[in-house]
Amino acid sequence: MRRILLVLLFIPFLISAQNIRWAKDGNSYFKIEEGEINSYLLPANTKSTFLSKTDLTPDGKTASLNVRSFYLSDDGTKVLIYTNTKKVWRLDTEGDYWVLNLTTKKWQQVGKNHPASSLRFAKFSPDGKKVAFVSEYDLFIEDLTTHQEKAVTSNHSRKLISGTFDWVYEEEFACRDGFQWSPDSQQIAYWQIDANKIKDYFMINTTDSAYSKIIPVEYPTIGQSPSPAKIGVVTVSTGKTEWLNIPGDPQQHYLPRMEWNSSSEIFVQQLNRKQNESKIFSCSPATGEAKQVFAETDKGWIDVFPFSNTRALDFHHPFIWLNNKKEFLWMSEKDGWAHLYRIAKDGSKETLITPGNYDVIDFLAMDEKSNTIYFLASPANATQQYLYKTKLDGKGKLELVSPPDQQGSHDYSISPNSKYALHSFSNTFTKPVNELIDLSTNKALNEKESIASKLAGTTPGKQVEFFKIKTEEGTEMDGWMVKPTNFDPTKKYPVVFYVYTEPAAQTVRDSYGTGRNRLFKGDMAGEGYIYMSLDGRGTPAPKGREWRKSIYRKIGQLNIKDQALAAQEILKWPFVDKDRIAVWGWSGGGSATLNLMFQYPDIYKTGIAVAAVANQLTYDNIYQERYMGLPQENLEDIVKGSPITYAKNLKGNLLYIHGTGDDNVHYNNAEMLVNELVKYNKQFQLMAYPNRTHSISEGEGTFEHLSTLFTEYLKKYCPPGPIDPQTMKVGDLYKK
Repeated sequence: MRRILLVLLFIPFLISAQNIRWAKDGNSYFKIEEGEINSYLLPANTKSTFLSKTDLTPDGKTASLNVRSFYLSDDGTKVLIYTNTKKVWRLDTEGDYWVLNLTTKKWQQVGKNHPASSLRFAKFSPDGKKVAFVSEYDLFIEDLTTHQEKAVTSNHSRKLISGTFDWVYEEEFACRDGFQWSPDSQQIAYWQIDANKIKDYFMINTTDSAYSKIIPVEYPTIGQSPSPAKIGVVTVSTGKTEWLNIPGDPQQHYLPRMEWNSSSEIFVQQLNRKQNESKIFSCSPATGEAKQVFAETDKGWIDVFPFSNTRALDFHHPFIWLNNKKEFLWMSEKDGWAHLYRIAKDGSKETLITPGNYDVIDFLAMDEKSNTIYFLASPANATQQYLYKTKLDGKGKLELVSPPDQQGSHDYSISPNSKYALHSFSNTFTKPVNELIDLSTNKALNEKESIASKLAGTTPGKQVEFFKIKTEEGTEMDGWMVKPTNFDPTKKYPVVFYVYTEPAAQTVRDSYGTGRNRLFKGDMAGEGYIYMSLDGRGTPAPKGREWRKSIYRKIGQLNIKDQALAAQEILKWPFVDKDRIAVWGWSGGGSATLNLMFQYPDIYKTGIAVAAVANQLTYDNIYQERYMGLPQENLEDIVKGSPITYAKNLKGNLLYIHGTGDDNVHYNNAEMLVNELVKYNKQFQLMAYPNRTHSISEGEGTFEHLSTLFTEYLKKYCPPGPIDPQTMKVGDLYKK
C-alpha cells in the first residue's frame, strides 16, 4: 500500500523545486523550454541557447528530438538525450537515447539495434568514452568510438532482471536505475533480481480483442519470501562479473542501496525481511568480500528514504560522502527523532549533527567549506516545511533559512556549490511561486522576481482552516476543513472526510491544493459541504518516531480508531449534521474508508472507496511486512486490519470503485469484498473500470465518468446544504 503516486493526485499539492538541472560548477543551470535546452548564467540569470531545435536534429532527421531529459559527460564535451519515452508501471523510464558530440556536432544513436523505446537508464562512463544501458532485462555497454556493443548479461527474462528491478522493488523502494559506473570507468556495479520463485499475478485484458489476454506480473504478496537480489561488478575489458559476497540468505533480505566510494570500494545497505534491521557493508569489487561497518535496529521498521517520502518517487538512494569520502551522512530515528549523522566509513565513529527534539524531513545539501548542512524541517508545525541549516560538525545551532513571514511549505533546489538555490513556496491559499536566491544572504537575485514581490498585494483565496482535535484517549491530531460558503453556525451541515491514514502520506499539509477535491464536479463549499481531513498516528508527519511507528502491526486498527474517535469529537460541534457524515479515499485511503464504514457504521453513513486493499493478505510483501510483520508470526494482526473482516457490519451507503487492470492493488480485492458483502446480503454499488490501472486514468472519458459518478453518488446519499435545526428542513441557500 505504498501508493503515494496515486495519493499525490488527491492530497495537498506538494511543491518541488526540482524543475531545473544545475551545471556542474553550480554557477548556471539548464532548462528544457519549447523544444530547446537553454542555459542560465547566475547571478544575472542571463539566458543563452545551449542546444537549439536545429542542434537537436540528428543527421538525416527532419524533426528535432523531443527532449525528455539530458545528461552531460563529466568533461562537458558530449550530451546524452533521452527521448521517445514510454511508461513502465509508474514513470516513463523506457525510451531512446542519442549522443551528440558538442565539439564535432556528430550524432549517434545508442543501442540502435534494440527495439524502439526499449532502453533504460543510459549513462556515460566517467571518462565519457562509453555508454551503458539496460534493454529487455539485460545490461549493455556501447563504445562511443568503435560503436561496438557488448552484452554484460544475456538473460532476456522478466524473471531474471539485471541493471533494473522487479515490480515490488520499484514500487516500495523506488529502485529503478540498477547500475553504476566505477569512478575510473573500468567497472560497472549492478543489481540482479531473481524473480523465478515469485508467483505471478495474472491480470486479464478483456477489452482489446475478442479473446482475453493474460498479463502476468511477478508479484510477491505478504508472506512470500523476497526476490533474491545480488550485486555484481563487471570488468568492462573482460566482461567478467565478480559477485559481492554479502552475508545472509538472499531470500530473507533486501539490498535497497548501493554506491561506489572509490574504484576499489562499494558500500551496500542490507535490510532484513522485516525491515527492522539495517546493515551497511564495505565491499571489495575485486574479491567480493563484504565487511559490516554499521548496523541499527528498530522495534518497528527502518525507512530506506526520508520518512516524509516527498522525494521518494524517483529516489536514487545515494550515500552522501564528505571529508574526502572518509565519512558519509545517514538518517536515523535511533534517538526518537529523524536526524542526520556523519559516520566514519569504517564504522569507528558517528556524530549526530542535527540534535534536538525535532525531525529532519529531508537532507538537501551541504557545504564543507563553510561547515554547513541544509535540510528541511518544521519543529513548530507538523503541517508545514521550511529550510534550516546547522554546522556539519554537530556543534552548531538550528537556524531557520526560509523567510519566517512566509508560512507554509518551502522547497529548494540547491546548486552544487551551495551558492544559489531555486526556492519554491506555497500554502493553502497561495499557488506555488519561486525565486532564485543567493543562499548566503537568502535574498532574491532579482527583487522584482522575488517571492515577496510576487505575493505583495495579493488577496488570499478560499481559506482552509487548520485545527487540532484531541480524542478521548488523549491523542491530539492535526486537521483542516473548508466550511461552506456563507457559513451559518446556527445551521447544521454535512461533513465529508477525506482520509488516507497510512505511513505513506500525510493529508494535512499547509500547501496549495489542500481542501480541494478534484473528483467533485463543482464547488463543495458552494454546494454546502464541510470538507475536512485528519492525520492520526502512523502518518509520516514530523512529530517524532513514536508518532510514526506506533502504527506498527496496527494498520486497520489504530489509524481507524484515531479517525473515528476524532470524528466523534467533531460530531459534537453544533453545526455538524451527524446524520450526513461521508468519508472517501483512494488506495490506502480507500482501505481506511472501508474500515471506517464497517467498523464504525454508526458514525459514517456514506462511503466512497477507490482502489482499496480490502484484504491485506493480497498486498505486496515489502510494504505489508514492513508495517504489519509476517503472517507466519502474527496473522491475527493482518486479519484484524483488513476491511473484509468487518464487511458484515455495513449499514450505510457504499460505493466501491476499482480498475480491473490495477497492477498495484489487484482487482481480486474487489471480488473478495463483493463475495463477503453478498454473503451477508449487504447492498452496495460497485463500479469496475475495465483494464484501468491504479490511477484509473486510462481510456477516453474516464475521468469525466469517474468524477460524475463520485459527485452524483455523494449528492444522492449525503445531500449538500444546511439544515435549520428549528425546522429540520434543508435550506435553499446553496441550491442553484
